[in-house]
Amino acid sequence: MKENDKLEKLDPIATLEAKFAKSTYFIADEIKNEKVSAISTGSIHIDQITGINGIPVGKITEIYGNESSGKTTIALQTIAECQKKGGTAVLLDLEGSFDLNYAKSLKVDLTKLIITQPQTGEQAFDMIETLIKTNSIDLIVVDSVAAMIPESEYQANMSEALMGAHARLMSKGLRKIQPLMNKSQTAIIFINQLREKINAFFGNPEMTTGGKALKFYASLRIETRKADLIKEGINKIGIKTKVTTVKNKLAPPLQTCFIDVFFGHGFDYDNEIIDFAIQYGILKKNGSWFYFDDNKIGQGREQLKNTLLKNNELFTQVSEKTLAFVNNEKINQ
Repeated sequence: MKENDKLEKLDPIATLEAKFAKSTYFIADEIKNEKVSAISTGSIHIDQITGINGIPVGKITEIYGNESSGKTTIALQTIAECQKKGGTAVLLDLEGSFDLNYAKSLKVDLTKLIITQPQTGEQAFDMIETLIKTNSIDLIVVDSVAAMIPESEYQANMSEALMGAHARLMSKGLRKIQPLMNKSQTAIIFINQLREKINAFFGNPEMTTGGKALKFYASLRIETRKADLIKEGINKIGIKTKVTTVKNKLAPPLQTCFIDVFFGHGFDYDNEIIDFAIQYGILKKNGSWFYFDDNKIGQGREQLKNTLLKNNELFTQVSEKTLAFVNNEKINQ
């Protein structure tokens, strides 16, 4: 018998129990495989590609993209959906660019939205930590990562070079809030921007701000890219945006959809209902005519939409059938 075999074998569970709190360890078999709850983004298309019906609760989400690609619209519509369900949302407006009128047009309840304007990145993370610990906040939106200025940079003069200060701030801040997120019922959205890499001769010439920490800690990363302009005659009335789940730890990643974002009122929910109704065969097309329950209701897409919007009862029937199909598909995924 080897010398080591003569040593007394200790019960690992009893040893852990004597030294650490019960909450710090458990048997794998005790883990409950609970379905992650989510807050709708207000877009059926986006909710569907996330695989969980929206922004995950108790997790970190990053929404990033180039300028005017719909990032803020997605975040604001998620706030509106959160409020519709009786939830409480907080916006950290580091950019100082919150547009009251636009938020109101997206059905955000301004009487219930809490807005803070932290001066530094450290202060922003302190606020996030405090809010999570209240156990009363359902959604926190940070707008934006690029505006989370480190205190060292805030206090320095323009001639001082502070390499990597922003990345270090993000790494430290996210490291502090991640353990809190795992036990919370709060969803966090960080809005981020794309920047061009300096001297990037190979690979992707673009990168997000704030270093690599957010990429690591985010359970869901959504990229938005402006694909086209939406015009009515010669007037530009909106943008068509390509949305991609670049990273998703909760469902299959790299899912893509296209959404219409209209200037002044955001997503066109009615159009999305029609898209899915046609996709699932609830609205059937024969030639140029559209049918519902074998009844002819419109010739061409525009007439179809006009007919549905003028007839609330008909549109409700189409919506209910369509959403039943969408939800059933999510259940079966």
